[in-house]
Amino acid sequence: MSANDKPIRRSLDSRLPPWIARWIGIRTQPPKPKSTYVPYLWAFIGAFCGLSLLQAVFGHAPYFIERGVPPIIASYGATAVLCYALPEAPLAQPRAVLGGHFFSALTGIIIARIFQLNNLKDDESPRRLAWLAATLASSIAIVVMQATKTVHPPAGATALLPIVTPAVNRLNWYLLPVVLLSSVLMIVVALITNNIQQRYPVFWWAPKPPPKAPATLPVASENGTK
Repeated sequence: MSANDKPIRRSLDSRLPPWIARWIGIRTQPPKPKSTYVPYLWAFIGAFCGLSLLQAVFGHAPYFIERGVPPIIASYGATAVLCYALPEAPLAQPRAVLGGHFFSALTGIIIARIFQLNNLKDDESPRRLAWLAATLASSIAIVVMQATKTVHPPAGATALLPIVTPAVNRLNWYLLPVVLLSSVLMIVVALITNNIQQRYPVFWWAPKPPPKAPATLPVASENGTK
């Protein structure tokens, strides 16, 4: 964030009503200390609601059923751990969740097409060089996430799914909007459950730079020299 962006950010934050600002992670004061067991409760509630919402949308909406979308993309079970148990972790912030899953899914689809691993059948044995395709997909996805500053560990599994899971493989390019919607739904639930007694997100795009250390003055010695 540049020096010119900081006043704009503060101005926008100050214009938002407190009842809106709270639910998008903006705090004017640090959160109050809470019981040791409070995060456990909200982690359970958040994970239960988030994963249930995904399965309700993709498992019951005719639009997705007709297109063969699985009720849930398995890697979002791991995303739930970060978003609801560690809401202040950098790897759980919205940019990482959205970008990590999207770029990993894109990488997995491209690698699957390069290796001609299209339209896998449920009872089909692994094709030749599928092991290499899976390894490349996850490895390249890690580098892409590093380059785009969207590292999200569960997304490493998202890159594998178009290669090792027939139901996901058959989605082909349609996997991209599915993971985007899945990420948005998980973040929406996190905004609700984590901001009741905690805070989420800590940042939307990039963390705030650490405060500069105060300048130190040279100390004069006993004889008056510096």
